[in-house]
Amino acid sequence: MNIVCIGGGPAGLYFSLLMKKQDPSHQITVVERNRPYDTFGWGVVFSDQTLGNLMNSDEATARAILQSFNHWDDIDVFFKGEKVTSGGHGFCGIGRKRLLNILQQRCEELGVSLVFETEVMDDQEIAARYNTQLVIASDGLNSRTRTRYADSYQPQIEARQCRFVWLGTRKKFDAFTFAFKQTEHGWFQAHIYQYDGDTSTFIVETPESVWRAAGLEDMSAEQSIAYCEQLFAEQLDGHELMSNSAHLRGSGMWIKFPRIVCGQWVHWNGDVPVVLMGDAAHSAHYSIGSGTKLALEDAIELARCFGQHKDAKAALAAYQSARAVEVIKLQSAARNSMEWFENVDRYTAMEAPQFAYSMLTRSQRLSHENLRLRDAAYVADYERWFAARAGEQAGLAPAKAAPPMFTPFKVRDVVLKNRIVVSPMAQYSAVDGVVGDYHLAHLGARALGGAAMVFAEMTCVSADARITPACPGMYAPEHTQAWKRIVDFVHQHSDAKIALQLGHAGAKGSTRAMWDGIDQPLPGSQDNWPLVSASPQQYLAGVSQTARAMTLADMDRIEADFVRATQAADAAGFDWLELHCAHGYLLSSFISPLTNERGDEYGGSLENRCRYPLRVFAAMRAAWPQHKPMSVRISAHDWVEGGITPDDAVHIARLFKAAGADMIDCSSGQVSKLEKPVYGRMFQTPFADRIRNEAGIAAIAVGSIFEADHANGIIAAGRADLCAVGRPHLANPAWTLAEAAKIGYSAIAWPKQYVPAKQQLERNLERERQLAAANTGLTPQQVAAKLLEG
Repeated sequence: MNIVCIGGGPAGLYFSLLMKKQDPSHQITVVERNRPYDTFGWGVVFSDQTLGNLMNSDEATARAILQSFNHWDDIDVFFKGEKVTSGGHGFCGIGRKRLLNILQQRCEELGVSLVFETEVMDDQEIAARYNTQLVIASDGLNSRTRTRYADSYQPQIEARQCRFVWLGTRKKFDAFTFAFKQTEHGWFQAHIYQYDGDTSTFIVETPESVWRAAGLEDMSAEQSIAYCEQLFAEQLDGHELMSNSAHLRGSGMWIKFPRIVCGQWVHWNGDVPVVLMGDAAHSAHYSIGSGTKLALEDAIELARCFGQHKDAKAALAAYQSARAVEVIKLQSAARNSMEWFENVDRYTAMEAPQFAYSMLTRSQRLSHENLRLRDAAYVADYERWFAARAGEQAGLAPAKAAPPMFTPFKVRDVVLKNRIVVSPMAQYSAVDGVVGDYHLAHLGARALGGAAMVFAEMTCVSADARITPACPGMYAPEHTQAWKRIVDFVHQHSDAKIALQLGHAGAKGSTRAMWDGIDQPLPGSQDNWPLVSASPQQYLAGVSQTARAMTLADMDRIEADFVRATQAADAAGFDWLELHCAHGYLLSSFISPLTNERGDEYGGSLENRCRYPLRVFAAMRAAWPQHKPMSVRISAHDWVEGGITPDDAVHIARLFKAAGADMIDCSSGQVSKLEKPVYGRMFQTPFADRIRNEAGIAAIAVGSIFEADHANGIIAAGRADLCAVGRPHLANPAWTLAEAAKIGYSAIAWPKQYVPAKQQLERNLERERQLAAANTGLTPQQVAAKLLEG
C-alpha cells in the first residue's frame, strides 16, 4: 500500500515503522507540521507492561527507549505536612522529544519518508498527491481531520473542570510524586516525575474556580511560574520551574484537558479509509499517564490487523473491535482518576494515610490486593492504622490489623462487627403479609454467614402499600409476631444485627411476583388494589394501573402507617430501621422530577419534592428509639435526562442528615423504564463516595460488589462505611466467611457448626495455590495475590 500519516507524533511514527517492517514494499510517508526536533511538553510515562508490548512489537525501538528511560517503583504523596510512600508500581519516564527522536530515527532506518514543516489543510489533497490507499489521521487532540468528518467519527469532546500547566524542573525526584497544597482560594496539586538524568516533569493543576480566585487568569507566564514556584517551594528545594511553550502567552499556558471519545474511528473517502489514531481518536487524562500508551498500542493493533487481513475493510473492522474495548476500559479508569483530581477538596477532611490510599486507588484499576502484591509492607501498615481508627470509632479496645472490611463500625449504640451487610432483597414469599419458615431460613442462614447485619426485604406499611400480594407487611399484630420469631433467632444464634426496611410501593404496587412477570399488573382486575403516587402515574405505559395523585388526607394516613410500622419494628426487636425512598416507590415518586408534577408545596424545587419524605422520616425517627440507628435508601441517579442526578443526591443526603438520618443507602435507578444505567463492577460506589465525603454523612455502597477485594478497597479508601452485598449472598449465604478464607483472614469467628466447612475450604484454597505455583513458578502467596487480582 501507499500510506500517509498526518501527524508525526508517537502514533503515526510507530505505526509507520511497524508497517514498513512488516512489508518493506509499503510506501509510507509521515507528514508533520513542526520541524524535525520540535516538541512541546516534557516527559511521558509508561508502565512496565507497556514496555513489554513494545519489546514484542519492535525490539530495536524498545531497546533504544529502555536505554533512555528513568525507572522508579515508588509513589510519594505529600499532604498536610505528611509524606506517604507506596512501592512496587513500576513506572518509566522518557522525554517526549527523546521518544520522538528514537521513533524518527527508526523510521528512517526502515525507509519511511518523513516530511516536516508541512501543515496538512486537506487530507484528500495529500492522499491524492501520494496516491494513497490508507490515510492515518494521527493529528492530535485538535485533529482537523476529526472535525472535517465529524458525522462519521461521532466525536464527543468535553473540556474538563481543572486548569493545568505543563512545566519542567532540574530538581530530580526519585519517586512519582504528588503534592497537595492548600491556599486561601482552594487546593492545588502537582504531578511530578523525573524522565531523564537531570529533568523532571512538573504539572500544576487546580479547579478553574480556584485558578480564577488566585488571580492566575490575569498573570503573565512569568508571574504564573513564580506563583507555582512559591507554592511548591518545599518540593522544588530551591530549583526553578521552566516552560517550553513560548508560543502560549499569559494565562494561555493554563489549559483545560479535553476528554475525547469517538463512536467510530474510520471514515471512507471512496475506497480510501481515513483512520483516527492516538489523541485524535481518544484521550486519557495525564493523571494515569496513558495517552502515549494508547497511541502506541493503537499502532501495534492496527499493524497486526493489517498483517492478518489482506482486505482493508476486514482489517479496520478487526482493529476497531479489538481496540474499542481496551480504550473504553482505560478511558473509564482515566475518567475516575481525572474526577478524583477535579474534586480533591472532597477528600481533604481525611487524614494523610487514607487520603493517600484514596488517591492510589482512585481509578479502580488498582485494588487492595493489587496494592498488597506491589507493596505488602505498605498495605500491612495501612491496615494497622485503619483498624486502630476503626476501633477508636467503635469505642473498642485497640484492634489488631485486619482487612478493612473486617473492622467494626458503630452507629448510635449499635456496634457492627464488620462492614458487610446483606442487602434487602425481595423474596415474594409472604402470605397475607406474614413472613414464615422460608424467611426464617433465608435470613437466619445469612445471619450465620459472617455478615455484620442482615436487612429484611422491603416490608410494607399497609396492605395497599405492597408491591405484590406475596410481599411482607408490618401492619397487623400477626406480622409483628412473625417478624419477632425471626429477629429472636438471629439474636440467639448469631452475633449479627438485623434491620427492617419499611416502604410503600406507590405506583409500582399491585403487581405479580417477579417470576410471574415483573412489574406486570395482577391478572384479574378484581384482584388489583387502587394505587397512589406523588402525581398521576402509569409505571409501564399502556400496561400498568394508573396511580392517582395523593391528597393531603392520603399523606396523613400513610404517614401514620409508617409510624405504626416503626413502633411494631421496635416491638419485634429489630436493631436498625431503614426508610425506602428509592426505586420509584411512593416516597421516591415525590423526590424525582420525573414522577412529581405537583403544583403545591410538595412539588417543584428539590426541597419541596423532599418535603413529604422528610416529614415521614421525622415522624418515624421520633417514634424509633434514640439509641437505634436509622438509614435512608435513595436513588442517587435516575439515569434519565431531567431526572435526579448525583449532584441532587448529595443535596438529598444533606436534607436527610439534617432530619436525623444516620446513613444513606446509595442505590440508583428503577424510577423510569426509560433509564439507561451504566453498569460495571462497583458501579454505584461513586454515589456513596460523593454522599459520604461531600454531605458528611455515613454511606452504604451497593451494586456489583462481589469480592472481598472490592469491599476492602471501598472501605479503606473512605468511599463508603458499609458495603451491602446482595446477589452473592443469595448464591452463598456464607459469602462473608468464604471471602475471609479466600484472603487468608482467619480471625473472623465461624459458627462452631461451620468449622469443618472452614477447614475444608482452606485446604481446597491451599491446594489450588500449590497447583498454580507448580505451573507458574510463583510462590503460593504470589498466586493467591494474583488470583485476587482476577
